[in-house]
Amino acid sequence: MKLSKEFLDKIINVTSKAAIACYPHLGKKDKILVDKAATDEMRKNLNKLDIDGKVVIGEGELDKAPMLYIGEKLGTGRGPSIDIAVDPLEGTNFAAKNLPGAISVITIASRGNLFNAPETYMDKLAVSKDVPYDATDLDFPIEKNIKNIAESKNKDLTEVTACLLDRPRHKEIIDKLKKLKVNLKLLTDGDVAGALLVTNEKYKVDIFLGIGGGPEGVLAASALDSFNCKFQGRFLFKTPDDISRANKMGIIELNKKYDLSEIVKGDSIFCATGITSGDLVNGVKLENGKFITETLVTHKSSNIKKIYLK
Repeated sequence: MKLSKEFLDKIINVTSKAAIACYPHLGKKDKILVDKAATDEMRKNLNKLDIDGKVVIGEGELDKAPMLYIGEKLGTGRGPSIDIAVDPLEGTNFAAKNLPGAISVITIASRGNLFNAPETYMDKLAVSKDVPYDATDLDFPIEKNIKNIAESKNKDLTEVTACLLDRPRHKEIIDKLKKLKVNLKLLTDGDVAGALLVTNEKYKVDIFLGIGGGPEGVLAASALDSFNCKFQGRFLFKTPDDISRANKMGIIELNKKYDLSEIVKGDSIFCATGITSGDLVNGVKLENGKFITETLVTHKSSNIKKIYLK
């Protein structure tokens, strides 16, 4: 089922208001308070929509998240059945310290079309549509992926840029990339935003890779789908509790490699509103007593991929 374009303004409004709610708390060094402001505002405005909404990716499970928890029902109940994936504030550290890159993110799709991702890590790979599909793979060695990207884009290895989170778990990958003399864009946070840097040459990122959040992988996949990019992900279940929760969500093949089409099916709408200015979008501004927000919006069926000012 295609999502009506009438949802665009409504969903932009949801992330915009969540971003604005963070504004008074920017730089106050209180991650919990700024995250709560975004979450409360997002939930309030989603509940105003005429939808039968269900959170499939949220702030966590019910015992850990009082609002926007996985399985929570949202909306008036009058309207289409919608799956909702949210990250009211990606980059809590960025917002708390008033650093670049904090965004408010949401994806919606028809019921059953968004992968219900558990709160666990995911090994990821994302590349642009300019790279042949079979040139990269989550199971290829790093060296093969990089060399195939360079060949397909007619670049020297030293002209290729890889983006990943700057984490101790990525030391081996980073060491290999340095040995190849590849350019590195290391992120301290921002799993969704980082993956989207492969969508446009202006960001100068050829591949996003490494281990990050599984829920963030689903959110990024929705936007990457509209840009016809490639995304692959494999969940990493390390504890019996992780495995139990995955099984309850219907995940039986624990080592399965998921392609984008298995993570986001059919039509979807994605919105990411800037809270603090970053690579993707500018942050909230207050001019002449009025808030101005910038939102990256994608709508697959309408072929919409643009920045909206509000």
